[in-house]
Amino acid sequence: MRFYLGTHQPGWLRRTAVPLFISDVRLVRYRTLPRASGRWALDSGGFSMLSVHGTWAAGPTPAEYAARVRRYRDEVGGLDWAAIQDWMCEPFITAKTGLTVTEHQHRTVTSYLELNALDSSLPWAPVLQGFELADYVRCAQMYADAGVDLAAADIVGVGSVCRRQGTVEAGQIMTALTVEIPGVRLHGFGVKTIGLGQYGVLLSSADSMAWSDTARRERLRLPGCTGHINCANCLDWALTWRTQVLAGLTRATGARPVRGYRARHTDAAGPALFDHPQKTA
Repeated sequence: MRFYLGTHQPGWLRRTAVPLFISDVRLVRYRTLPRASGRWALDSGGFSMLSVHGTWAAGPTPAEYAARVRRYRDEVGGLDWAAIQDWMCEPFITAKTGLTVTEHQHRTVTSYLELNALDSSLPWAPVLQGFELADYVRCAQMYADAGVDLAAADIVGVGSVCRRQGTVEAGQIMTALTVEIPGVRLHGFGVKTIGLGQYGVLLSSADSMAWSDTARRERLRLPGCTGHINCANCLDWALTWRTQVLAGLTRATGARPVRGYRARHTDAAGPALFDHPQKTA
């Protein structure tokens, strides 16, 4: 498994070789893009878009988003994959859009088809959306009906689980998807300590930026940190937190380090999940 450290600081791409998870909403603000020191993945910013606006119409068109991802791939480098412009299915999101879960799923599958048609050379990651277990199975079938072989994809995101990532329900969803789509490589959006301990073995990758919320909520500041009242924007704390999460997961499961979801995506320094937190010059 590869564990991406979520961050709202795209400049960290040049400061650490640890895998990062960064939103297009943040990265698009950079006129001069940072050159990546390691691997990273791109979040489309769908949660922010739909929770605030209730539509993707306020964001980039598929063509504009594809152009951005092409630029990130070429100028930043190190891009593992880019999430499509999917439609989350949490009840408060569907209440905001006024659409059904099924319609959100149709639009999610359509996004993958449109983006892939615009530029199939880009590493698009299809996303399975839903809220109840049966929804995710239905979404997988929608992809199959559209001629998309999810088992052949480098990675397949599982959306709308981050707010319940540590629940039995989330584990059941991940389990069902691995049964329904043999060989699928799943990414858990926003899956952190509890979720990783329960069903991390089923995932090829996951991301979280819970470190920032923890520092802000607990007013945490590492010894020696100066210049800020807490470590909610601190790379040292983020790397420390990530090390603690991975160490706890190893103790809980007895898991041995394993390589990433595809051999070509593993890091030269070692197994993908257990990248050593480090800053670069």
